[in-house]
Amino acid sequence: MTHKLVDIGVNLSNSRFQKDLPQVIERAISAGVERVILTGTSEKESESVIQLCEQYNKTFPNMLQATVGIHPHDADQYNSESLDVLEKMARHENVVAIGETGLDFNRNFSSKVNQVSAFEAQLELGAKLQMPLFMHERDAATRQLEILRDYRDHITGGVIHCFTGDRETLFAYLDLDLHIGITGWICDEKRGESLRQLVKNIPLNRLMIETDAPYLLPKNMLNLPKNRRNEPAFLPWVLEGVAAAREESIDTIAEQTVATTQQFFGLN
Repeated sequence: MTHKLVDIGVNLSNSRFQKDLPQVIERAISAGVERVILTGTSEKESESVIQLCEQYNKTFPNMLQATVGIHPHDADQYNSESLDVLEKMARHENVVAIGETGLDFNRNFSSKVNQVSAFEAQLELGAKLQMPLFMHERDAATRQLEILRDYRDHITGGVIHCFTGDRETLFAYLDLDLHIGITGWICDEKRGESLRQLVKNIPLNRLMIETDAPYLLPKNMLNLPKNRRNEPAFLPWVLEGVAAAREESIDTIAEQTVATTQQFFGLN
């Protein structure tokens, strides 16, 4: 049985999709994925995902939406003009959230100071435009939570996408009435064990699913693609992994995550 699904995080502007993007979208539709939200990670990538929405929604109506933002890895490129650029893009009809933004103290591709500055600026933009935040966090929960506590009353909402943190961090985000995005990480027998235990604690009205394609290929797939590229059509495997870990029916998880996602992003 094919379930109707929404993938909240896909990097379709990635070069690995360059040669067969129409086929990727068609496979997603065949797999029951009715909506895909493309992730903007820099000024350039945000512009690219908007262009993809404009291009492919003509053929696949309302299939693609987008976020616009500056990922913590790209925070060193944030400057005084960036916020005006993001605000203009955020007003596009296909843009549904600000991000991907947040903090990443694991790899520190950008300085911590610049990451914090870019993050706070995007929180302020989300508050100004009353748009939700699409957020990344890795090894930076303490600082990210401090910042979010200061801004939470001003933003409409936020989702911590690709959550892989610990129990304390999960409950701290939930206490702030934030949403949680789960990827194929949960399908990894070794790396995903902790997440499989934690996912039961996420209320269904705060839970969303995503592929983060082309990354995080679900390892519970029966036939892994030879190119090891993840794509939206594989979202049902994430759904299956979440349902198994929560010991709930696939139907329930599918219906509830779609309803939650539609409400969160204001999808019609």
